[in-house]
Amino acid sequence: MGSATSEPPARHLAPSVDASVKVLVVGAYGVGKTTLIDSVSEIPTLRTEERVTTASVGVDPQVGDKATTTVAMDFGRVTLSSATALYLFGTPGQRRFWELWSGLAEGAVGVLVLVDTRRLEESFEVFDQLEENTRLPVAVVVNRFPDAPRHPEADVRAALDLPDDTPVVSGDVRERDQAAAALVTLVEHALRLRTAGRVAA
Repeated sequence: MGSATSEPPARHLAPSVDASVKVLVVGAYGVGKTTLIDSVSEIPTLRTEERVTTASVGVDPQVGDKATTTVAMDFGRVTLSSATALYLFGTPGQRRFWELWSGLAEGAVGVLVLVDTRRLEESFEVFDQLEENTRLPVAVVVNRFPDAPRHPEADVRAALDLPDDTPVVSGDVRERDQAAAALVTLVEHALRLRTAGRVAA
C-alpha cells in the first residue's frame, strides 16, 4: 500500500477513492493521539477537547504543560492511496473515559497504540483494556518526544509483552510522513491477518 500523498490537504475525497477504512487511535493520557491525527488529517480535525482544570488534580496524570484533553474523541481523515481513505477515531486517554473505546472500535480494521518511553508503564493498562474489549489487529508507534529515551523496538516489544507479529515502529507523530507511515504499518498488518484468516473479514 502506498504512503500518504504529499499534496496539500483536500477537503473532498478524490473520485478514485472507492474504499474507506476505520482506524482507532488509542494510548495513555498525553502520548500524542490528537497530535497524530492533526498532522495527517486532510480535513479540519473534529475535536472534543476541554481545558485541564484543578478538578483533575489527583485524577489524571500531569504531563508537562499539557493544557487540554480529549473527552470524547478526535476525528480526521487521510487518503493513503488513490483508492483508499482512512477515517481516524482518536480516543480519550484518561482512564475514566475508556468505556467509550468499545463503541468507537465498532467497524474498525485495527488499532494504532501510541506509547511514550518516558512513561511506558502507563501503557500496560491500555493493552489490558484492548484485550478485554476488542480483538482487532494492533500496531504500536513509539512517539519520539525530544527528551524521551531511545530504546530498540525489540526492547519496547519485550517491555510491553507484545506478540512477535505485532508491528512496533518509532516516529515523531508531529511529522506528517512519519505519522502516515505508522498508519500504513497498521493497515498492512491488518490486511495480512485478514488474508491469513486470523481476523474476521
